[in-house]
Amino acid sequence: MNNTHDQHESFIKTPQQLVVVILLAFLVPIIGIILVVQLVLSRPAADPQALTPEAVAARVQPVGRLEFGAPAAAPGARNAADIVKSTCAACHQTGAANAPKLGDAAAWAPRIKTGVNALVQSVIKGKGAMPPKAGDASLTESEIHNAVVLMANQAGAKFKEKPAAAPAQQAAASPQKVDGKAVYDKVCFACHQVSVANSPKLGDKAAWAPRLQTGIDSLVQSVIKGKGAMPPKAGNPALSEAQIRATVEFMVSQSK
Repeated sequence: MNNTHDQHESFIKTPQQLVVVILLAFLVPIIGIILVVQLVLSRPAADPQALTPEAVAARVQPVGRLEFGAPAAAPGARNAADIVKSTCAACHQTGAANAPKLGDAAAWAPRIKTGVNALVQSVIKGKGAMPPKAGDASLTESEIHNAVVLMANQAGAKFKEKPAAAPAQQAAASPQKVDGKAVYDKVCFACHQVSVANSPKLGDKAAWAPRLQTGIDSLVQSVIKGKGAMPPKAGNPALSEAQIRATVEFMVSQSK
């Protein structure tokens, strides 16, 4: 009998133990409630500046930026190194879109085997993600040839450069019209191809309809000054008004 009685005895044997148990019964739930409240109140609040046009524009900026401006020399006489730096390096410096990186002998080896003429024609016609003439319609065949030679020779080729064009040839090679599609492919594509930040998607007639009613001049000014999440000159301050107008005309022609 004594053993059975001992098994059912309470672990509270003194008045002091009873007081402790009662206090804990009150304190533990209260502490738990306090911790839950603190957890809820300490959640990070949304940044009210996150959706401002400036913040959105900063987030949608391309990884690389291409600057457009007046050439340092007349078309046909520009330096190969300058052409590589201003036009080719944006992709070939980092290997963007699987472009062979400058100086990467392994990546250039199978291309070098095709010969310099085949490489030049690939640039002129465009290949893969590279638009015709690498997006710069003013480049002459000689300039493209020498830029290809420079890049290929850095990777182990031994191609020969072509001499600079004579003044008469330079004048004949001068571009007659800005290529709006080339500018779109390099600058505007990132947002307008997928409608980032509510930009009108290329070819979306419904989205472009109210904008077309304002006229080409108004659209050009919107690009120059910036509008909504789009920064001035689409984030490329070196773009000329002629380039912007040609690009707007191209996008409008695709969206009528």
